[in-house]
Amino acid sequence: MTAAQTKPDLTTTAGKLSDLRSRLAEAQAPMGEATVEKVHAAGRKTARERIEYLLDEGSFVEIDALARHRSKNFGLDAKRPATDGVVTGYGTIDGRKVCVFSQDGAVFGGALGEVYGEKIVKVMDLAIKTGVPLIGINEGAGARIQEGVVSLGLYSQIFYRNTQASGVIPQISLIMGACAGGHVYSPALTDFIVMVDQTSKMFITGPDVIKTVTGEDVTQEELGGAHTHMATSGTSHYSASDDSDALDWVRELTSYLPSNNRAETPRQEADIMIGSIQENINDVDLELDTIIPDSPNQPYDMKEVISRIVDDAEFFEIQEDYAENILCGFARVEGRSVGIVANQPTQFAGCLDIKASEKAARFIRTCDAFNIPILEFVDVPGFLPGTNQEFDGIIRRGAKLLYAYAEATVGKITVITRKSYGGAYCVMGSKDMGADLVFAWPTAQIAVMGASGAVGFIYRKELKQAATEGKDVAEVMKGYEQEYEETLVNPYVAAERGLVDAVIPPSETRGQIIEGLRLLDRKVVNVPAKKHGNIPL
Repeated sequence: MTAAQTKPDLTTTAGKLSDLRSRLAEAQAPMGEATVEKVHAAGRKTARERIEYLLDEGSFVEIDALARHRSKNFGLDAKRPATDGVVTGYGTIDGRKVCVFSQDGAVFGGALGEVYGEKIVKVMDLAIKTGVPLIGINEGAGARIQEGVVSLGLYSQIFYRNTQASGVIPQISLIMGACAGGHVYSPALTDFIVMVDQTSKMFITGPDVIKTVTGEDVTQEELGGAHTHMATSGTSHYSASDDSDALDWVRELTSYLPSNNRAETPRQEADIMIGSIQENINDVDLELDTIIPDSPNQPYDMKEVISRIVDDAEFFEIQEDYAENILCGFARVEGRSVGIVANQPTQFAGCLDIKASEKAARFIRTCDAFNIPILEFVDVPGFLPGTNQEFDGIIRRGAKLLYAYAEATVGKITVITRKSYGGAYCVMGSKDMGADLVFAWPTAQIAVMGASGAVGFIYRKELKQAATEGKDVAEVMKGYEQEYEETLVNPYVAAERGLVDAVIPPSETRGQIIEGLRLLDRKVVNVPAKKHGNIPL
């Protein structure tokens, strides 16, 4: 059969339909089946398969499937694959609408050109107009050099829309291949970034450029792999084991988020509702009464506290391997989404440092933008001391957490489980920083500083005199420490002054939080008129 015989007759309706099906079929695999097989052989999904896996079955509606680039430079006019390297459209996750784009690294290496960028801009505009989350699946090597400055212009349009959409709709980025140059700035402007171990890469300049400019030898994985951005830079929020794990994580993440900043978060009732202020306290609640060690210096896992308070013991942690001295993540209480920020006594005794402050500040602002109440669990002896912390800007960068918490207008509930000292007391959800409800356990130690440091300052002369007289200074100091602890290091001084709303048995915590969240559903805050604040970036 000749080519003329296989070409559809475009003078007939049947021929036109056949032509359309042929064009759409090309869009399914624009670089051919051999390329698809190569992607599968590497244990990965194609751009289109990623969308199909992410969305509810059969829900994807594609737009601009037939788009092709317009460039004639450097022989590009002879190579015009359908989709131009990015699949765009919309669909549903658990029945809720989302917009999505998925970049195809098999087409021009995923490099962004004019039409490619226009497709992304169009779907971003659609997400903003309709008030639905935007999910971007990224795999590309920067700008399409052959198309010149027009590629850079489209990057700028994308960055602009990322910024305009910030705090309006949830924006989630998956890095599912090598991304460099302009391809990494858009994800950095979004709310959450997910990477895949060993296959995802993110960097501004690659190893070859770094070797030329600085002489440093570094691999792509060391420079911008999932572990690097999860544990070192803090750019990524989750490191997935493979494509499916990454997409599953995003599906679960969306279940905690509203569609936009004016919508309610979806509710998912727990299998068993437990806990109240006095009635129906069960064995799980009662375990909280013995969870704090008798020694104030013995660590415990704050995740064990959280799991006994939230619905179904499920804590969806964010940035699990970064700044492990503070925990951030989502959970549900009585079916409603809450954001949790908690000190982790097993890491640096729960001290705050630069990384922890920035991690928590970012998370708090995300929760506030989407009207998700904030629960804080406090066990913090202070800010981590050290010249590195001071030289690297702990004053300015620690202030970000202060700013974020004070600025947040959502419901804010604090539970002080043990230590709450000094400036860290202020930062971690104190009453005077805007917490709506503050509860303390009887084990709480709320003071300017711990007994050892305070006694050394308050009784400096007496300790010096004791040493001069040949007394056992350690025993003298122990007596002063006991006096200090009995006088100031407890929750009752703060409770007397209204800085703590109630001192409660730990077993009543879930019930108190439930009642508090019910009340704070009605919270209204009138903020001063201003263009925007000036957070200490």
